[in-house]
Amino acid sequence: MTLSNHAGGRLIGRLPPSGFGLTAGALVLLGLLVIVPLAGIAASLASPDGLDAIGDVFTGRIARNMLWVPLTNTFVIGFVVAASCILLGGFVAWLVTMTDMPMRHTIGVLAALPFMIPTFAVALSWTVLFGDDRLGQASMGLFAQLDFDVPAWLAWGGVPVTVVLIAHLYSIAYMMIAAALILVGRDMTAAAEIAGATRAQILRAIVFPVVTPTVIAAGALCFAEAVSSFSAPAILGLPVRFHTLATRAYGAIETGTPERGYVLIAVMIVVAGAFLALSAALQRRRQAFTTVTGKAAQRGRMTLGRWRWPFAAIAVVLVVSTTIVPALALLLSSLSPRSGALFADPTLHYWIGSSDPAIAQGQAGVLRNPHLVHALWVTLGVGAMTGVAALACGLVVGSAIARLKHGAMAQLLKQLSFLPLLVPGLAIGAAFIGFYGAPIGPFPSLYGTAAILVLAGVAATLPFAVQAVASARAQIAPELEESARVAGAGSLRTLGAVTLPLAAGKLIAGFVLVFVKMVRDLDLVILLYTPQLPLLTVLAFRYASDGFAQFAHAIAAIILIVSVGAHLLASGFGRASQPWLRDG
Repeated sequence: MTLSNHAGGRLIGRLPPSGFGLTAGALVLLGLLVIVPLAGIAASLASPDGLDAIGDVFTGRIARNMLWVPLTNTFVIGFVVAASCILLGGFVAWLVTMTDMPMRHTIGVLAALPFMIPTFAVALSWTVLFGDDRLGQASMGLFAQLDFDVPAWLAWGGVPVTVVLIAHLYSIAYMMIAAALILVGRDMTAAAEIAGATRAQILRAIVFPVVTPTVIAAGALCFAEAVSSFSAPAILGLPVRFHTLATRAYGAIETGTPERGYVLIAVMIVVAGAFLALSAALQRRRQAFTTVTGKAAQRGRMTLGRWRWPFAAIAVVLVVSTTIVPALALLLSSLSPRSGALFADPTLHYWIGSSDPAIAQGQAGVLRNPHLVHALWVTLGVGAMTGVAALACGLVVGSAIARLKHGAMAQLLKQLSFLPLLVPGLAIGAAFIGFYGAPIGPFPSLYGTAAILVLAGVAATLPFAVQAVASARAQIAPELEESARVAGAGSLRTLGAVTLPLAAGKLIAGFVLVFVKMVRDLDLVILLYTPQLPLLTVLAFRYASDGFAQFAHAIAAIILIVSVGAHLLASGFGRASQPWLRDG
């Protein structure tokens, strides 16, 4: 084969003939969804305007306020969030998986929910409770309404942004550490107990060595998520001019200096990517640490003695304050006649009320406002289309990777498919505007259409889709697909007749995960939003910024109900996705 004389040709030349089309399709998809949009940002930075922007942002007169102060704020938030998530998530994971604490199942299910709750919804619930009158009467929270003197640092700025991100992200650490803790067999801890080891010695000598790589990886992932977050700093930081890299990048793009925004986005990608690369390296190291024992599957539980109920109470306070309290705060606020008056005579005006010039400038309730009802259907439609499209792309890419097994091309496809994990949602939105927001040859601009929302959503969720496909394929015996190919079925027919029917359950769960992420994600769509295609997340953000708190909270409550409901439906109320909740 002529192409085999070149590096790329050697990769292609070794492909099975029937898998060439599948691999080519995967490469085209990854090119259009990942490589080309990010290359567009790189090209913008390499242009004369981009080079000038780099100089302005790093060394110009605006450098301190544009880059260095937001970068410092971003790093401080990231490190505090990562450390706190490890402590809180690890503590709950230890209690749920390794001890005889009461209410383990309930606490475990609730501890997995915060990551499904939109960040902006948690931030809005914070304003419901702790907001002061800095932005006027409409921004006053419950405690201010009750005449408590809420400190300014607690109402707005870095502290509430950090606390909200901890409340949202600690469930990541919980899930990862819990999955590692179940590898600690009861025989290991029992042998230590027989030898006279104390609980502290068991934790230090047995448990910590097993889970330490995962703990560090979870911290790196929480750090990367925190530094790329836009919604929490925008809602709780912008009112007092507290900026992070994400809010500065958004402001630069919105005010007509996109090159400066792209510079900041590039910094965000480098920062987040470095820590996620550390996470991946530590995950690989974790795979090499194996507890080899014939009794590893037997999981006993440490006896907490008189600490059973105190520890249970601490865990209950944590999970309730990060799940039920935000939901109740938003719901009660949407029923209150004015901001912060959660226990005043409730009203349904902000839900089903008709237009009244004396209330909220005559706006009807969210379920009677045609624009908001339209936004609900657009949001659900875009979420569903993104879920279907992401799973379709995941099937193509995942099947190509499985077909190629462990070759160089398989590794290339795998790395490209997981590249979006390194890129913040705001950066993906900016990349798609930069490339698909203008006409390309005979193809029109996609800006303002559902297509650009779906494409950006597919790009952002592709790693989850590919992982869902890989998880589903792992349960299918390779002989079944091989038998279909021996019988003359091509790759697509094998996919449709064998793989899809057998993997339907896992794929549905993957669809729900993509759907929920698209419905609740503000960071990804804030730059892609147009009035012609309203989305609930952006409308809630706009209403909150304009002082219509009850409308924002009602919309956030709708998103929260959809997100958490879909998650619980897909996960079987916790047991399917959390094997450590099973008795053992």
